[in-house]
Amino acid sequence: MQELYFTQQLPISLEEAWSFFSNPANLKDITPAHMGFVVTSKHHGEKMYTGQIIRYVVRPVLGIPMKWCTEITHVEDKKYFIDEQRFGPYSFWHHQHHFTAVDGGVLMEDILNYKVPLGFLGNIVDALFVKNEVKGIFEYRKKILTSMFG
Repeated sequence: MQELYFTQQLPISLEEAWSFFSNPANLKDITPAHMGFVVTSKHHGEKMYTGQIIRYVVRPVLGIPMKWCTEITHVEDKKYFIDEQRFGPYSFWHHQHHFTAVDGGVLMEDILNYKVPLGFLGNIVDALFVKNEVKGIFEYRKKILTSMFG
């Protein structure tokens, strides 16, 4: 299993950060276009809540569509939320999003634990491709969020 940690500080209020990140529709705006990310659930709501199911289609490899379904398992307003994969490309996916007010803005921390399926073969695919792709997505987000919020 992989554990990745990402952090970013933005010069915006905790309220502004929470408002943006707790809206599932905004996820597409911070995902690289080559991923072909589309939210397909129709009734996912505008704000996250515990028990919320969000469905997506993503095209991470050669434009091949993959269905992905996550559940928001925990939400503490303006502090954190957790999404877990219910169906999709990983055998395990647990993603924590933490928000802390700091001098001059907000500190955001992402803690991601995931596992690629297929045992030994999955470990090879992860080492050659998946881990770098996941890191690239978070690097992209950091750039986009900096351009959006400063």
